[in-house]
Amino acid sequence: MKIMRLLLCLLASACVSSAVYAAPQRVVALGGVVTEIVYDLGQGGRLVAGDLSSLYPEAAMRLPRVGYYRALSLEGILSVKPDLVLASENAGPRGVLDQIQGMGVAVERVSDGPSLSSLYARVDEIARVLGVPDQGAVLAARIRAGIEEARAQPGKPLRTLLLMNRTGRFMAAGARTAAHEILTLAGLDNVLAGQAGYQALSAEGVAALAPDMIVITTASLNSGGIDDFLAQPGIVSTPAARAARVFAMDDLLILGLGPRTGEAIRILKQASQ
Repeated sequence: MKIMRLLLCLLASACVSSAVYAAPQRVVALGGVVTEIVYDLGQGGRLVAGDLSSLYPEAAMRLPRVGYYRALSLEGILSVKPDLVLASENAGPRGVLDQIQGMGVAVERVSDGPSLSSLYARVDEIARVLGVPDQGAVLAARIRAGIEEARAQPGKPLRTLLLMNRTGRFMAAGARTAAHEILTLAGLDNVLAGQAGYQALSAEGVAALAPDMIVITTASLNSGGIDDFLAQPGIVSTPAARAARVFAMDDLLILGLGPRTGEAIRILKQASQ
């Protein structure tokens, strides 16, 4: 009997040691919202690197960068010696992640679609992979409550245009984007809802759409800020400009469904009043 108890103790100890050893401690996060969720789960101390879209919270800005999550570098990721790569399902090239996995590094791709169901699935998946499912349930409940509270606030169903500029020309958010989903959750009418994805748009094209409100991402503004943007022909003549309903919004906040989606909805609701 004593021998049996000793064997059971040894087995239990081995299982605990194995579980501790298996828990990822050097994590690379690929995708700004993925990184944000890791921090909100209280697991930011495990991160050894993020990608260029990992802009929030402030601690994420101090992480080493391994490139942009849609244009990954094999060498950059391997240089930080991760035991887990936690990646948005949109991260790529996929071949790079497959190579990393082939070298014995765990790679977990998590849901990253433009819907609330994908957001909640993403929180659950990340929490499970990091071994903190209870924290995941708490975070998901907090996000859901924040969104419901924000949606209950007053606002007007204005015709709204979301613009970004990363290559020298405006891109506007259409349907099946996270930005469109956030606009819709805020009770706004996306003027490009009839088109899918991001569409190139000139200043004259903006004028033709005649939006009642324009949101441009903060990173899309030049050194002249919102004043220079408003002075552009085509922009200045819109109903949005005439009503002073043109404002800049944090890129990650409006372009990705994440833990701060309720905050994004509140900002848009207030701006529409």
